[in-house]
Amino acid sequence: MPELPAVDGVLSAGAAAATVDSIAAAQESSGAIPWYPGGHVDPWDHVESAMALSVGGRYAEAEHAYEWSARTQRSDGSWPLRIRRGAVEDPGSDTNFCAYLAVGVWHHLSITGNRGFAERMWPTVRDGIDFVLAAQHPRGEIPWALDTRGRCLPEALLTGCSSIHHSLRCALALAGWLGESRPDWDAALGRLGHALREHPEAFASRERYSMDWYYPVLGGAVRGGPAGERLRRRWEEFVVDGLGVRCVADHPWVTGAETCELVLSLDAVGWRSAALELFAAVQHLRENDGSYWTGLVYTDGRNWPVEHTTWTSAAMVLAADALSGTTPANGIFRAERLPGAPSWQDGPCGCLQGADLAADAS
Repeated sequence: MPELPAVDGVLSAGAAAATVDSIAAAQESSGAIPWYPGGHVDPWDHVESAMALSVGGRYAEAEHAYEWSARTQRSDGSWPLRIRRGAVEDPGSDTNFCAYLAVGVWHHLSITGNRGFAERMWPTVRDGIDFVLAAQHPRGEIPWALDTRGRCLPEALLTGCSSIHHSLRCALALAGWLGESRPDWDAALGRLGHALREHPEAFASRERYSMDWYYPVLGGAVRGGPAGERLRRRWEEFVVDGLGVRCVADHPWVTGAETCELVLSLDAVGWRSAALELFAAVQHLRENDGSYWTGLVYTDGRNWPVEHTTWTSAAMVLAADALSGTTPANGIFRAERLPGAPSWQDGPCGCLQGADLAADAS
């Protein structure tokens, strides 16, 4: 059995194993991992949960989850937004959801070195990324969803596009590992990163959500000094001392997944003490069986919604791995072993101009 993550004084390896077990217990016989037993499946959170299974050494269950993704991919490279017990509840397509498989496959490959797995999953990853990039606007942003007729919805979301930025880097890493060349993905990554850094007007205004605050850092589009400035700017709005991170700035509700994603963002920019403090603070959401509540309304001490979500537990496991440096994939959100992106700038005619590949791999 591989070593499981342990964060000294906060989460033992045995506790992490119990959390992984709680995710595995929710997995359906098809391989799908719903939000909770009997709940619905979405392609993004399904992958996040599969990643936690890989961290926990449950490689067969993780690969079963990825095989579900391969089987349920549609001919255009997309997945439905929402599935319950094999039945499609929302047939639309979320671009971020469709890109995220690349992160999961690269993560599992980084842990296991299983070339056969990577080769089997490559066509699914490739087609998903091609589907997403077919929707990219010339400025670089990507609409958040397509309707059932394949028409792009009008809004691009900062959080979703930041996550796609990370997915593209993982997809390029996988392509390179398999000897595949995708210069079109390189160019798309460069345009997307430029839009995320330089064109806030390209994205719908959702500033009340904490994800829009930290996701450009988590997704790797903003790092270094600008990342630190971004995180400092709204820290007091979103971070509740001793409890975690608000999901939205105007509600007294801290959530486990957002807190752990901020932990990963802090770890990515080297703010280790703050990351450890936040990770310790959010353990109040833990249940005795190792699962985690989604969040807490702290003004009345009530856990809400009344659910223990697999993806919240998965975020805890991934944060523990990053902080403990346990698995070979612990640095995936620090962008370790991921390719840099081409740099782009606005040209005098208002069009984007490409430059040489950036050397920064973090």
